[in-house]
Order: sequence, then structure tokens, then C-alpha cells
Amino acid sequence: MSPSPRHTTFDDLVARPWADVLIVGGGINGLAAFRDLALQGVDVMLVERSDFVSGASAASSHMIHGGVRYLENGEFRLVHEAVTERNGLLRVAPHYVRPLQTTIPIFSTFSGVLSAPLRFLRHGSKGHRERGAALIKIGLVIYDSFSRGGGRVPRHAFHGRRRSLAALPQLNPAIKYTATYWDASLHDPERLALDVLRDGRAAGGDRARAANYTGAVDVRDGRVVVQSTVTGEEVAVAASVVINASGPWTDLTNDALEDPTALMGGTKGSHIVLDHPELLAATGGRELFFEHKDGRIVLIYPLKGRVLVGTTDLEHDMSDPIVCTEAEVDYFLELVAHVLPSIEVDRSQIVYRFSGVRPLPGHGDIAAGFVSRDYRIETAKLRGGGVTDATVLSLVGGKWTTFRASAEHLADRALELLARPRLRSTKGLAIGGGKGFPATERTRRQWLESHRGTLPLDRAAMLLDRYGTVAAEVITAILQDPDDRLLAAAPAYSSGELRHLARTESVVHLDDVLMRRTSLAFLGEATESAAREIAGVLAPVLGWDASGIDGEVQRGLDRVHAADPAWISGARSASSSDVRPVSSYGESSSGR
Repeated sequence: MSPSPRHTTFDDLVARPWADVLIVGGGINGLAAFRDLALQGVDVMLVERSDFVSGASAASSHMIHGGVRYLENGEFRLVHEAVTERNGLLRVAPHYVRPLQTTIPIFSTFSGVLSAPLRFLRHGSKGHRERGAALIKIGLVIYDSFSRGGGRVPRHAFHGRRRSLAALPQLNPAIKYTATYWDASLHDPERLALDVLRDGRAAGGDRARAANYTGAVDVRDGRVVVQSTVTGEEVAVAASVVINASGPWTDLTNDALEDPTALMGGTKGSHIVLDHPELLAATGGRELFFEHKDGRIVLIYPLKGRVLVGTTDLEHDMSDPIVCTEAEVDYFLELVAHVLPSIEVDRSQIVYRFSGVRPLPGHGDIAAGFVSRDYRIETAKLRGGGVTDATVLSLVGGKWTTFRASAEHLADRALELLARPRLRSTKGLAIGGGKGFPATERTRRQWLESHRGTLPLDRAAMLLDRYGTVAAEVITAILQDPDDRLLAAAPAYSSGELRHLARTESVVHLDDVLMRRTSLAFLGEATESAAREIAGVLAPVLGWDASGIDGEVQRGLDRVHAADPAWISGARSASSSDVRPVSSYGESSSGR
């Protein structure tokens, strides 16, 4: 690495170490609260110990959904809110959130109708009964009813075996029915989160500061001590309100703030990504969402020319590595065979694995699948000595679909403590590249012709799909870069494009680009050659010398493969002493 690295976003905090609100945690919930408060004119500061949106928010199933399965838990308020927020995101973030046709293969007719109420009353602690067509029909009727008056997707449809197999011929022939309904896909979770961050910074100007690779490590004289993980420098920050949005690391953050809590009980969810054209074709462009043999709801989801398979729901100790185990991979291969038995899938087709911990509340002996996905806000006084009236608001729970609503609740609580009015709502407010995003083919062509400059039409179209209307800024940067060229190892990206991201999106490390500013890791295209070429492209912007490039390549590859136990084992024995491979998100505490 360069001998004296600077950390520019941290320098902004040092220059003025106070704010009305300090947010700890740069996942989607923290970033959305940052944006909301900036829009109210609040002086707001956010810190994230690793990269923005690198923890639980980066381990999602890439869906914006109402959670039809939560109905059997009796979580009607959450489902109604989630459906409402889903419909809203289809409007305000159409560049990343799009309608998703979802099909449920069903193997029985009446199974589960009588046992479903007992499952709810027993919190899932007893054996399960398969969910049959009648139970699923009841759930989908209720689900559709929540979309009335502003719905953005079609209603559900049921089909018998013959019609189901005609539409999806490689489904298990033992099916009796399929139910098809619509939710929404989230094509690029990390990029949507970065749009939220960009909007917050733009709305607040100098009064909205956010620093990645900056952790909250202590309390001193009534101030929160934050530390750069790049330089090791510390600064004590004064704030009237501290929002702990650390997700599954919430208790660890509160411990650092000298107020130990036991609020969280997150469960681990893993996914694999397959490069499998036959499996991709078999989905018919739909998500397959179904019950596996153990009662767990799982998914097979076509996305970006790959197939995403998930997810598990396992109890997890936050001190343990967060990895996708071989047992979980076996589970995923079994579930594909269960619903699409004629298609062979094996480990050689896995191009990416990722794993994260859901920020669920503590739940005792309640089965993981029955733990509430709703959220709440806990209030306490900031400790650590000194004279302070600072209040700590800890967000317990929260999910991608409801990030705007949970941020609104957090912002309202902070505004109440600050005795300030809400100036505007975030309902219906376009996010990032969703503003002015062309809704028809005609307006799409018009946008491209007016913004592409001398860039080839197909290249400009790719950038519009990748960034929404923010692509206009990317195109300008590319055209102004005299050394712009398509990368040899990753030809979907260009050098000028990536240098622009490095300059404008708080890039610190190579893995920030491989995993979150681009889709290279997800697609299985973050190869060693691509990593080395990109590191060379970024080096002039980020100040890396030759040894810095080597270190960043090793670090980047370690993190891309961090959810793979085999890679971790091999890297530990082969990597140099100054490069420390970590488990997936193990270095991050979403802010702590």
C-alpha cells in the first residue's frame, strides 16, 4: 500500500467533529435515515466501519417483496407496509426495482390448512405440514388485497398440472398446481444504496457527511469516538442524537458505546450463484419460490444471465465466521433437484457464494422461520461520562423492502428529540438514477440520443441500464477521460467509467469496486486478471504504488471468495503475512 494513505471522507469528520445526528452503520437502513434527515436540513453524519452497504444489506435475495409467507406468522401490519413500499419503489427506483413474476410449485391440495394456525400459536416449534393449494390460495387473496388502491403489479393466478407443465415443462411432474403472483426484483442492491447515499449528500451539502471505513469504537466525555480503519486516526464526535443502525451488529455497537444490550438474534442466510444456461432457461424468466422438504421457503431466481439459489435460515453466533458452508451448498443442490429433477446441477457451476446475517430481534426458542421480520426502535441515553443529553436510538430489525419506512420512523424520532419539524416526506421521491428514468421505448431512445454524445448507442444503453439517469454523469466522465478504453478482462466496463466511480463514490479498496460498485463478483467475473487490470486502472486515482496494487489484488480476491470455506482455507495457507483473508463481512460491523 502507499506509505501514507489518506482517508478523505474521514478528514471531513475531523474538520468539524460535531453534528445534530450521528448514524452508526452504512447499510441500507442507516443510509436511508441519512438521506431522510439530510432532506429535513439536519446536520447529519454517518460512519460505517467497512464499505457502505457491505454487511447484511449486501447479502439479500435481490428482491423487494411484501413477504407473503409472513402472513402465517400473523404479521399483517408488516406485510401491508411492505406491499405499499414495494409499490412505491417500483415508481421511485424503476432503474433497479422492477416487477418480478413469481411461481410457486404446489404438490398437495389441502395440506397445512388446519395446521397453519397451530404453527403460528406454537411459533413453529413443532413439525411442519406441507403448504397445500388451499392455504396458498388464501394467503395470495389476502396478499393481493393489500395492493388495492395503488397496486403496481397484476393479481395472482392458479393453474392446474397440465397448464403448469406446458408453461414450465421441466418442473417436477408430481406437481398438482402452480400459483403465480408478482413481486419486485432488486437488480442491484448495492447500487441502489449508493444512490440513496448520493441523494443524501446532495440534499445536505456540507451538513450531510458520510465516511466509510470509519468505526464507532468508544465513548469519551459524552462524545462518540470514531476511528479510521485506513489510517488508525481517531476523533471524538459530539451529537445530540446517535442512531445505531448496525444491523446484526447492533449489540456490539452498543457495547462499544458502553451500554451493553442483548437486542439481536440474527440468523444466517446464504446463497449461491450458478452459471447454468439450461437451469436459466427452465425458469422461464420467473422466480420459482417454493417450500422445500423441510418446510423452509426457498427460491430459484434468474438474474443477470445467472441463477441465484437461496436461502438458508440458520442460528448464528456473530463471533463465528459468516460463510456459506458445504452443507448449505448440498441443501441448495437438493432443492433444485426437488423442483427441477431433470436438470443436473453441481458445484462446478457455482460462480459466486455469499452469506450474511439477518438483523432479527432476539427470539429465544422460537424457530428461525417464525421470528418477526418487523422492526422497532429502542431508546437509551448515551453513556461514557461527561455531561450529555445525547440519546441513542437503536434500530432492531428492518429489511430491504421497508427501508424508506423504517428510515422515516427513525428520522421522526430524531426530529422529535431535536424539536424540529419534518419539512418534506420521502414518499414518492425519486431515488438517484430513477429520477426521469425513461418509461417507454420511445422516451428511452430520446434519452440516449440526447445524452450519449459521441459514445456508441449500445454502450450508452448499457450505462443507462447500469446507472439509471445518473449514467449522464458517467458518460460525461468517460468522454472527458483521454485514456478511456474497454477492459480486456472485463469488457463490459471501461477504464474511464471505473476511474469516475473511484473519484465520486468513496472507493477505498479494490473489493469496493469488484463487489459493490460493479456486478463483477456476482457474475463470477472478478477473476485474478480482471482484479489486476482494474487495480492498475484505479491506482492513479487512489494512490496505489506497485506493492499497493499487489496487496489490493490479494485483498480483493480474498473478499470476493470470503463466503467460500475452501478459498479461506487455501488463502490462509498461501497468502502473505500482510494480507489477512476474512470471512464474509467478518471485518465489518455495519458501523461498529
